[in-house]
Amino acid sequence: MSTTATAVKSSKAAVRLVWTLRILLALFFALASALPKLLALPAATTVFDAIGWGHWFMYLTGLVELAGAVGLLVGRLAGLAATALIVFLVFAFATQLTAMHGENAGTPFIFMVPLAVIAWNHRAETAESLGLRR
Repeated sequence: MSTTATAVKSSKAAVRLVWTLRILLALFFALASALPKLLALPAATTVFDAIGWGHWFMYLTGLVELAGAVGLLVGRLAGLAATALIVFLVFAFATQLTAMHGENAGTPFIFMVPLAVIAWNHRAETAESLGLRR
């Protein structure tokens, strides 16, 4: 097998991997994370009552997560959405450390790693979208 054929094969595998990550993370953020907040399910309201910012913040958080999920599925927005979700998860980490006394504080990092892979893979589109590259 030639070097070019090997590169093409590994490139296709990378594209498949990133697409798989995008789909799985979009499903997680939309269904497992945003939906309970937007439907005000008891598990979500209990957490946001503990935070103490009211239900408006729960709905806002759910909308941000849903927007991020949709962005992950849109090619030109995937890198920007992944980067925004990483920033969002940094704030979630800080909130879990302070308001939730460290309970589940490590969970955001589990999602940051695949989001960073997506952001890195789409860095050119993100730079172009932000007008940093032409």
